Amino acid sequence: MNRPTPVEFIYECMITHNPQMVKFIEDLKAFGVQTLVRVCNTTYDKTPVEQEGITVVDWPFDDGSSPPERVVDDWLNLLKCKFRDEPGCYIVVHCVAVLGRAPVLVYEDAVHFIRQKRREAFNSKQRMYLENYKPKMRLRFKDANGQNSCIQ
Repeated sequence: MNRPTPVEFIYECMITHNPQMVKFIEDLKAFGVQTLVRVCNTTYDKTPVEQEGITVVDWPFDDGSSPPERVVDDWLNLLKCKFRDEPGCYIVVHCVAVLGRAPVLVYEDAVHFIRQKRREAFNSKQRMYLENYKPKMRLRFKDANGQNSCIQ
């Protein structure tokens, strides 16, 4: 199945009032997002997002810090279950400051990409966490044809 490349959503100001929220929801729907993970403190009402059929999950942790083990475990379990039960689904993770909480949950390739867009993203404490991270499970594997596949 051909999938579009990941898309970078950038909102320079907080999503707190109606015009930005409407655009945010339109973008989520346009890309078929089914789950939105917020790793920041609540800055907007999730009701309008959920009314559009998008599940909102809140796993906040402190800005500039590494995610707690509970958040990492929950994130990996979410990915495993969603990709197994709903192949082709889309999940968005975001934080408010755009300095590392959301991207720290995704794998190493994203670090390079994000730092190209925003050089100050990821402080040394977060980079050290990523460098020392030991995977708890594999979400991808090679099938019989040598192709990368997600856990089924």
